[in-house]
Amino acid sequence: MKILVPVTEVATVDDEFEIEGTAIAEQYLGADLNEWDEYAIEEAVQLQEAGVADEVITVTIGPEECEQTIRQALAKGADRAVRIWDDALEGIDLLGVEAKAALLSAVVEDEDPDLVLTGVQAGDGAFGATGVSLASTVGYEWAAVVNHLEHDLEDGVASVRRELEGGVEELTDVELPAVLTIQTGINEPRYASLRGIRQAQRKELEVLGLADLGVDESAIGAAISLTDMYEPESESDATVWEGSAEETAGQLAELLREKGVAQ
Repeated sequence: MKILVPVTEVATVDDEFEIEGTAIAEQYLGADLNEWDEYAIEEAVQLQEAGVADEVITVTIGPEECEQTIRQALAKGADRAVRIWDDALEGIDLLGVEAKAALLSAVVEDEDPDLVLTGVQAGDGAFGATGVSLASTVGYEWAAVVNHLEHDLEDGVASVRRELEGGVEELTDVELPAVLTIQTGINEPRYASLRGIRQAQRKELEVLGLADLGVDESAIGAAISLTDMYEPESESDATVWEGSAEETAGQLAELLREKGVAQ
């Protein structure tokens, strides 16, 4: 069995930052592997350790600068990686979901995995449609927001538990090949060991462009435009009282009476 895990590098932001136009100033930005993707990687590696999967491949869309971040997936146990990039993508700040699905689907068709595990969403832009869109593009079955996966995968079926609204959970079976979007909490992602980090530098990382994937530039579609960025105003101010417990309790009681909460 082969498992493919699409991952992404996300921007991290300091607690204090400044906005310049429609972006956060670069000096306040860092980069890291997407948190949700770490859970997907861990689930894939656990399936390999259980003897269910033979190979775990990770794939990302991004420039050369993201390679060290993506190698975290290799350090955590993925066998090899694919990085998708092309000159045609250089000037695009935000790829649309359809464009991502078109690029990733070409890798799926080439690798022919039995299972694709993605994170539920990206931690920076909070996009959460890529996994399901990919499943639709390649014609795979899918299940979203999966927080438990049985590791036996008997008879080519994945038995999963997924989160629904209002705290409800659904138990369902999904026939392979399938795409599952993985929720945080499904497992405990491992730290990359020093040995794993060293091995990751020697593992295969293949770089593919649009021509290599057989994807026409027109399939990238229109990029998403970011029109504004701002810090939201606080809807309410906190009231802080100083003094003894008796003094502050009286002030709180008075405020509650004013708000009509207490008699």
